[in-house]
Amino acid sequence: MLICSSALFAQDVVEPTEPPKPSTSEVSEPEQIAADPANQELEQQNQGAENRPSTDEMTPALKQSVKRGIEYLKNEQLPDGSFGEGKYRQHVGITSLAALAIMADGNLPGRGQHGEAVRKALEFILLNVTETGLIAADKTSHGPMYGHGFATLFLGEIYGMNPTDTRVRDALVKAVNLIVGTQNAEGGWRYNPVPFDADVSVTICQVMALRSARNAGIKVPKETIDQAVQYVKNCQNADGGFKYMLNSGSSAWPRTAAGVATLFYAGVYEDTAITRGLEYLNRTVLPNIQNSGQPHYYYGQYYAIQAMYLAGGDQWKRWWPAAREALIANQSSSGGWLDHHAGGSYATSMSLIILQMPKRYLPIFQR
Repeated sequence: MLICSSALFAQDVVEPTEPPKPSTSEVSEPEQIAADPANQELEQQNQGAENRPSTDEMTPALKQSVKRGIEYLKNEQLPDGSFGEGKYRQHVGITSLAALAIMADGNLPGRGQHGEAVRKALEFILLNVTETGLIAADKTSHGPMYGHGFATLFLGEIYGMNPTDTRVRDALVKAVNLIVGTQNAEGGWRYNPVPFDADVSVTICQVMALRSARNAGIKVPKETIDQAVQYVKNCQNADGGFKYMLNSGSSAWPRTAAGVATLFYAGVYEDTAITRGLEYLNRTVLPNIQNSGQPHYYYGQYYAIQAMYLAGGDQWKRWWPAAREALIANQSSSGGWLDHHAGGSYATSMSLIILQMPKRYLPIFQR
């Protein structure tokens, strides 16, 4: 079972007794694939969509949808800068996703039309960085590694665009060291910041966070990434899909999208595990992509669109129009999107990040 939206962070906190020691080694740059003059077209297919936009990625309907979505999201921000509702009120993970959704429109803290909303969200996150490096608000610190991963990703994107902010750097370094220090023996992570067990869903949150931090110049041990890659590969089933945990069963498309994205963010761009995972997604999801009633729909679309964007070529050209039209069709009259478990701020943030992929503003989406 995939745990993200319906059971977002639903475990008790077990906080480490002391911060993990800072790391000293750094992730190596992804291996470059040599050009093959005899097959230039295939090489271009494997370059991702970053510098290869497809035709008519941005439509008038998409632009209007994003505008309405951002207005909805801004109105959901609480006075302390946080986002979230119900049992996920003032949640660092949802707050970070909302801030990233607004940043995807070209806003930074205090800069841009909606920069004040990003600034307030950043202040909320920084206020909830603990001494151990764990980022978790007291009221919503249930199974905090989901929220910690998204918050670390947010800090990495902020610091990558403004490396002069020492408060962000200090918080980011502590957050990264906590992730590194809580990886379990299998190579993954789970709900709490202790190295006991692991699942694919929490693991992708941590790998994305580490990739963003490394992109921003923060040191990350190569062995941490290598172990995460092996863990994710070990979670792939014979049908190309990914199971939730090493010893836990069947494939499902949301966690398969997360598994493929994990490999891309770990710097693996050519691998049979990626090929088989993409085939599984195209076979099981694309024909029914508009059905937002599927379990973990927005979570799955969030990672699937990243996997297809990083895959590029026909994968992106085929998936993007279908995902775009599905999300626009599912937008509510209020301007937001609704997830019945995690709420409107969560679903709207995920949808806006997806719909703004063609703007190419967030550094994390670069190879």
